[in-house]
Amino acid sequence: MTLSTEEKWQAVLACDPAYDGQFFYGVQTTGIFCRPSCKSKNPKRENVVFFDNAAQARAWGLRPCKRCRPDLAEFQPQKELAEKIKGIYDLYFADHSRLREELKKLGVGRNRTGQVFYAHYGKIPAEYLNTLRIESAQKLLTHTQESTLQIALQSGFESLSTFYTHFRRLTGVSPKEYRCSALGKEEAGEGRCGLPKGTHNCSSLNDVRKAAGPKQI
Repeated sequence: MTLSTEEKWQAVLACDPAYDGQFFYGVQTTGIFCRPSCKSKNPKRENVVFFDNAAQARAWGLRPCKRCRPDLAEFQPQKELAEKIKGIYDLYFADHSRLREELKKLGVGRNRTGQVFYAHYGKIPAEYLNTLRIESAQKLLTHTQESTLQIALQSGFESLSTFYTHFRRLTGVSPKEYRCSALGKEEAGEGRCGLPKGTHNCSSLNDVRKAAGPKQI
């Protein structure tokens, strides 16, 4: 994802380590280039030039800052942040409230979280989270007799239509077709709404929430 000049400047003013590795900035009056997180005194905006990498800064004749050491390639705080974000996604993909709480503790905005995750893993958060949720649903469809609606809820989907859309997009089949194929049966024994035959066809996810009781995380 491309960062705007203004976003880079705000990162410099905030000494934000989340942007380290995304760009470098040089100060023409001092001949020094730094990481966004550098704690040196903030320069004047008109003296600042931004670079995509350290090589570009050196080509301008700038020297690496001795405080933040932008010349050290192994300094990768963004990688550490991306791994923390992924860990939270892996643990709390099915619990939206807890997911938001844990991400908030990182002290990074939603947009920046998405940028860091995409830069490191090549996927936007929503895509990765939905993949985790579908993988969870596949296991439940294969190893439990839960209804399709209950599985959608337990996997972190708040809308049955969204669940069906993402499931078919990622697997090429509907949840019922997947269950039939996985179990080697022609019929999954489910009614029109995805509940076992003989069970009332629920009209909304709220009905299932009431019937299933509190969701276990």
